[in-house]
Amino acid sequence: MDQVFPATPQPGRLHLLLRGTNFQLKVWEALLRLPPGRRVSYTQLAAMAGQPKAQRAVGSALAANTIGYLIPCHRVIRESGESGHYRWGDERKSAMLAWEAAVATPMAAEGA
Repeated sequence: MDQVFPATPQPGRLHLLLRGTNFQLKVWEALLRLPPGRRVSYTQLAAMAGQPKAQRAVGSALAANTIGYLIPCHRVIRESGESGHYRWGDERKSAMLAWEAAVATPMAAEGA
């Protein structure tokens, strides 16, 4: 857990070889630009990937993500605000969102 959720996040680079369709790669790249603690809807993510009407295709791209936490598909929620389902379990998604929200809040306060 300490490696995935360090007490003090450290900036750095991680090189990944991603394999997917062009659209899947665009969706995953858009997710990588999201800051921790930020949530987006399928519609918002579709727009970020350059295809504003492709909400269902976004869902398929998220389902094809095999690099769970590194490509943060847990940050995508339903339009209603509900968490939605998660490949690695709804409880895990809720825990990651809660952890990010808790960490992002103090970071935002420090920057203010």
